[in-house]
Amino acid sequence: MKVIAIGRNYSAHAKELNNEIPDKPVIFLKPDTAVLKHNKAFYYPEFSSEIHYEVELVLKISKEGKHIAEKFAHKYYEEIGLGIDFTARDLQNNLKAKGLPWELAKAFDNSAAVSEFVSKSEFSNLNNIEFSLKINDELRQTGNTKDMLHSFDDIISFASQYFTLKKGDLIFTGTPEGVGEVKIGDRLIGFIEDRELLNFEIK
Repeated sequence: MKVIAIGRNYSAHAKELNNEIPDKPVIFLKPDTAVLKHNKAFYYPEFSSEIHYEVELVLKISKEGKHIAEKFAHKYYEEIGLGIDFTARDLQNNLKAKGLPWELAKAFDNSAAVSEFVSKSEFSNLNNIEFSLKINDELRQTGNTKDMLHSFDDIISFASQYFTLKKGDLIFTGTPEGVGEVKIGDRLIGFIEDRELLNFEIK
């Protein structure tokens, strides 16, 4: 199982980090050891002093595919979940400044918190799904799929030109604006629409 993550998929988030708005999906990978399930606590790593939260909708690939046409991409996932792409922003900024890859900042252990998944049939319009994140009961991020630069189907089609997608692979589809730091003792609570799917602590 692999985690494919999309960067800069909401223009407001790209702007808040002073990044260019891309014309194609920006992709990076996380290993299976990055996945944090069942609302287990996230332990602050010793190698960073600036861990950021990024709430995202997550697709679970339901069957193997390669070179998937966009018009058929909807057949390759059946469930949607919620995730937190934890980012060591201090490491990422240093790596970016040197023109180096981001993996140390993005792919470390437990950096991909993932909720339980919900059948996509429960949503009347996949292009109008609201999601949000609270920290200590304070609303920090809100997003809606209508604001994505690249849709679910576009992402699946694009990624499959480079990687064979396999059953169980996860795709983090990008975060909206409002990212920021987490601190030890914070509680993160995430929602798709009004459904609470994430609720865990930073330790």
